[in-house]
Order: sequence, then C-alpha cells, then structure tokens
Amino acid sequence: MQVAEAVGRALAHRGPPHVFGLIGSGNFAVTNALVAEGARFIAARHEGAAISMTDAYAQVTGQIGMCSVHQGPGLTNTMTGLTEAAKSRTPLVLLAGDTAAAAIRSNFRIDQDQLVTSVGALAERIHSPQTAVADALRALHRARVERKPVVLMLPLDVQASDCPNPDPFFADPPVLRPTRPSAEAVVDAADALRRAERPLIIAGRGARNTGAQLETLGEMLGALLATSAVGNGLFASSEWSLGISGGFASSTAAELVQQADVILGVGASLNMWTTRHGKLLSPAGTVIQIDHDPDALGAHHRVDVALVGDVLESVNALLTELGKRETWRSGWRTPDIAQRIADGTWQSTPFDDASTPDRIDPRALSKALNELLPLERNVAIDSGHFMGYPAMYLRVPDEHAFVFTQSFQAVGLGLGSAIGTAVARPDRVTVAALGDGGAMLSLPEFETVARLGLRMLIVIYNDSAYGAEVHHFGPHGHPLDLVRFPEVDFAGLARGAGLRGETVRTVKDLHVVSEWIASGSTPAMVLDAKVVPTVVAEWLEEAFRGH
Repeated sequence: MQVAEAVGRALAHRGPPHVFGLIGSGNFAVTNALVAEGARFIAARHEGAAISMTDAYAQVTGQIGMCSVHQGPGLTNTMTGLTEAAKSRTPLVLLAGDTAAAAIRSNFRIDQDQLVTSVGALAERIHSPQTAVADALRALHRARVERKPVVLMLPLDVQASDCPNPDPFFADPPVLRPTRPSAEAVVDAADALRRAERPLIIAGRGARNTGAQLETLGEMLGALLATSAVGNGLFASSEWSLGISGGFASSTAAELVQQADVILGVGASLNMWTTRHGKLLSPAGTVIQIDHDPDALGAHHRVDVALVGDVLESVNALLTELGKRETWRSGWRTPDIAQRIADGTWQSTPFDDASTPDRIDPRALSKALNELLPLERNVAIDSGHFMGYPAMYLRVPDEHAFVFTQSFQAVGLGLGSAIGTAVARPDRVTVAALGDGGAMLSLPEFETVARLGLRMLIVIYNDSAYGAEVHHFGPHGHPLDLVRFPEVDFAGLARGAGLRGETVRTVKDLHVVSEWIASGSTPAMVLDAKVVPTVVAEWLEEAFRGH
C-alpha cells in the first residue's frame, strides 16, 4: 500500500463522512482512498468555495470538516476562506498536496507552511512513509483539540512511497474530558448574578448546544437572552429572547440591553459588533465572561469576572452553585417586558417602504421571504451592505441553522458556505443570501448547486453596485463610477447552469417562491431581487469604524 492510500484510509475512518474539495494530480490518490473507504466527496468548481463549504459544514454539524486540494495554486486559492475559518476557530483539516523535497524548481513550489501559518491556520505534514499515518491522525487530533484549521501537507514523494504496516496506527485516541472552571470563579460569578436586578445573557458561537441550560439559568435569574450574530438562533423559541445584540439589534432590543446591570457573556467574544463598540453595554454594569480560551477573556471588552473552562461545564457549575442558594427571581421577566419584546422584533417594527414599481425595498423583500419560507430552514449569509437584512428578518429554528461568514469580512464566501450547510442539513431548505458583488464571485458554484440537486433558494440582493462603498463614500462627494455596474441578469445565468431563475421587482413577484416551495423546492432557485439602491443599512457606519 502506498502512503497516499494509507493516509486516505486512516482519515476516512476517523474523519467526517463528507469531504469537500477540487481534484488535481497532487491530491488525486489520497482523495480516491478517502472515497474508497466510504467518504462522500463533494466537488466544488473553485477551491475558495470548497474551503467555505468545509467551514460551514463543520459549524453546522459540530464535526471536523475536511477539504482536499492540489498543491501550490490549489492551496493559494483557499486562502481567503481559510483565513475566515481560522478567525472563526473552525476545526477542520485541509489536505494539500506539496512538492517533493528535491523538486526545488517545480512551478508549484512555494513555502506552504509559512503561507498557512500567516493566516492563522496550523501547518502539519506527513514527514516519512514510516510516520505518515500517525502524522495525518495528529493533524486531525490537533484540529479537534485546538479548534483551528489544520493544513496537512502531503509531499508527492512521500505520498508515492510504500507505507510499512499502517494498521497499528489506528489505535483510538485518548478520551479528553472538558475542562471545568475553578470553584472560586464560579462563586464570584454566582455572587454577581445573584445581585442582579436586570441580568442579561449574551451567548455566542461557543455556546452552541447549551441553549437548554442557558434558558434554565435565565429562568432562575429572571434574565433576558440575546446572542452574538454568529450565535443567532440559540434562543429561537424563547419569549425572552432579544435576538441578535449589536448592530443588528432592533431599537427595543438595544434599549433593553443597555439597561442590563449584569451581563453574562457565554462563548461570546463581546467584540465591537456585539457591543456596538462598547457603547451598548452599560458602563456601570458588571460583565462576566465564560470561555475555554483564556486569551479570549477581556480581549474586546472589560470583564469583571472571568470563568476559564468548557462552556457547558461552566454553565452547569453556575446552575449548581445558584441552586444551592435557592436563587429564583423574577428579574425583569414581567408581562410588560414580554409584550415590549414581542412588539419590538424586526418583523413587528414598521418602516417606510421605499419600494418603487421596478425596485423592491430590501427590508420588504426580507420580511416577505420570512413569511413565505418554512421555518425549518437554514440561512447562510455572504458579506456586503445587504447582509443585515436577512440576519434581522429571516428567523431560524436553532443555532445550527445560521451561518454568518463575517470573521474576515470577505465578499464571496456566502454561496460556498450555503452549499456546505445544505450538505450538512439536507432535510431543510437552505437560503443563501448574497449581494450582487458576492454572487459574481460565486458563479461557478451555481453549477455545483445544480449538480448536487440541493434544496436551495439563492437570494441575490441586487443593487448593481458595491453598496457599502456607495453609501459610505457617496455622501462625502466622492465619485462612484468604480463601484457601480451595469445590471446583470442573474436569473438567466442561473437557468444556464441548470437552476430555476426568477427576477423579482415587487413583493407580488414573490409568488414564484410559494410556487417553488409547493413544487418540492427543486431544482434550486436563484431569485434575482432588484432592490432599491437608496436604502442605507443603519449599521453601515459602525462597520466602517471597525476597519
């Protein structure tokens, strides 16, 4: 058996059931070995989309993601998506071919280790035929334990070598128990929470799978609940949920967040987006933060009490400690507050509809889609001026149904993320929300959506411009010719790729969505929504202040 086959076999046994990527000569053998051992390979049309698919898949499933690409340009094409995954702390393994040690003049030769570490990923490699399988499994283990992308370099000369007796390396890895916070820190946090009159819990991506425990904690304290953008959906069924905290918060939610006297951040970085550059949280409020990574505590906002430990272990420890004290308080869980929350959602908040006969207001579009689509949906959102509207108006059933690729603020990752999401959860309709700029960067993957037969609605908020730049620079008198473009017929492009394509200019035109749902949501549909270009997102200036 050659090393490439042995490594592929080992990773297929220990890794996820799906592997994303794009095949070249450098990863051909190892990927075939993965497939031969039962993995399903999802072929993208560009490596940049493949890594975004992997990132979203890992987030939605909670498993390790895996991607396979060619050496050199195959790897460089993944860099933007790999950076997004690194900043998001997504555990995945990227298999990348590499030039042989002696091939110093190869066209493909670059310093791949230095390249991937420069964007925050971890570099590993198979070093020899004798250690290759152990090297590969170490990469998988590091991704799982360190919760970061690991790029496993596969030198061609090592891949082609005979692998001596690989089976002994299939021993099970050690069982790692989650870390618990110190007893002193738990007591300090419980003391602060018990004193609270208006407690608020803000949960982030790190709090996924702890929704039930956090809701119990909220009930015990009489707390209101909110999430960071990437934690959206965690409290979807709670009447005490304010939704997303930060720039996407409704005016009612923002007002209530500002009144909190004790804020418990759980698996959330409390960064400038969640706190509106720190202005959303009261300066007089006590801030408690829970995270498994000590470096994350206080990195973005002042923290008064810090708990270092696994999020679930920490929340359970708080529940136990508060339970000893018989702490059950109404807090600000009153009928009046419940009514304010219900009346203050984005879906309930009126706005001046700026729609014209040939252009639809993006808020009207998003609100109508929320009503038309089944609640059992996934929502994956690209970056751009439009991105707040689907985040604010499109409800999701839980925290695993929302993918928000904004850690690197790169335009063009949304469709790849949506494909990875749809592969992970094929039982739900997946909504891919894109701007026209991001859609143009994603056109090759229209064919991927069609080929895979995914139940996907690709909504393009089409203002024929880079809207963020138009609205940011336009009011200051800057010329905008470079960020405006001729109108593109995305519906026609979709039909050419084997998808259903429809153009929407008014709310009435959205009857095509109802028809599509009634027909079984296949083939996937591209909705080219010609949106009003003059509606400016409220959070835009805040976003530019964060650059």
